[in-house]
Amino acid sequence: MAATEEKDVEKTISEDIVVTKYKLAGEIVNRTLKVLLSEVAPGKSVKEICEKGDQLLLDETSKVFKKEKDIKKGIAFPTCLSVNNCICHFSPTKNDPDYVLKEGDVVKIDLGAHIDGFIAVAAHTVVAKSDATSKVTGRKSDVILATYWASQAALRLLKPGTGNYAITDAVQKIASEYKCKPIEGMLSHQLKQGKIDGEKTIIQNPNEAQRKEHEKCEFALHEVYAIDVLISTGEGVGREKDTKVSIFKKTDENYQLKLKASRALITEVRNKHGNMPFNLRHFEEETKARMGVVECISHKMIEPFQVLYEKPSEIVAQFKFTVLLMPSGINLVTGLPFDVNQYESENNILDAEMKDLVLSEIPNKSAKHKAKKNAANKGGASNTTTTPAADAKQDAKAAK
Repeated sequence: MAATEEKDVEKTISEDIVVTKYKLAGEIVNRTLKVLLSEVAPGKSVKEICEKGDQLLLDETSKVFKKEKDIKKGIAFPTCLSVNNCICHFSPTKNDPDYVLKEGDVVKIDLGAHIDGFIAVAAHTVVAKSDATSKVTGRKSDVILATYWASQAALRLLKPGTGNYAITDAVQKIASEYKCKPIEGMLSHQLKQGKIDGEKTIIQNPNEAQRKEHEKCEFALHEVYAIDVLISTGEGVGREKDTKVSIFKKTDENYQLKLKASRALITEVRNKHGNMPFNLRHFEEETKARMGVVECISHKMIEPFQVLYEKPSEIVAQFKFTVLLMPSGINLVTGLPFDVNQYESENNILDAEMKDLVLSEIPNKSAKHKAKKNAANKGGASNTTTTPAADAKQDAKAAK
């Protein structure tokens, strides 16, 4: 009985080992993201980059905590490359049509890893171009800068005692400065062990019904969040098209499945993926897996991650970070540097409160090297973000 009770106690970042696992997962995500960003170029296959991302996540997570055989590790969110007006979750399977990147495509890379169920996720936006030194201009630049600065505002507001709607409102204000709109109803989730969609959430651009239904909450010490900001040059409304869904997640529902393919699928999902999202390309027999998914979805045992789109003429950008709320301040475990000087926009942040916010340092008393505050420039604020989880390499040595 005592063992069962102990198992039910939620593990949080108040424990050093939990922080180490988050940081290791974050370091793996950052390294993988960096490799994939270097792959983005005209003529490259989205399918191949997605497959490479997943393989890297599996290879890297297999190298840590080797001695502890019971620890599950691997992909927490399959690699997605959503291009231009595609908002999210484009991750073609082996049998799906591919997309070949073109000059000037705006590419959002989204992925995640976990160690012992402790999840680190990240997303970054980049433009596919032959000349790396050429600057991004026009609406592409507007939406990427809007999303970047909105995500930076969100990070600075994510602290114990602050309400979730403070972030909702800041994202809305910064998007409007660049004549853009956040994607309606998109959520940033609290992360817990084995749970990518925790109870506390931050909503973007809620419509009237969503604003009434969405629960207000305050952030608290020792919580973990995936701050996910998606902004569009258009209306900010996502629509499903005819793209097949490839990413799914097991729910807690139970049902006596009739089809053999469905039973085989749910057994493999439980054993290999647990509650983590998975892609149908992870299955040896993709056709049978797709057959099995249909019955599982109809009985709510599995939920799909729909591929969403803005209007064809619009562009969507995304930045996502994994954040630990520590006593010393916030600890960013995912995210890569972003050079605002590569982007030229006629718009910038005029709202004094928002400008001061994005210029302020991210609160972290324990950080050895705090990024210096730069004067406001046309882009908005400082030139780059610092690379988080730098100390995770040391943790990795200790964990092996």
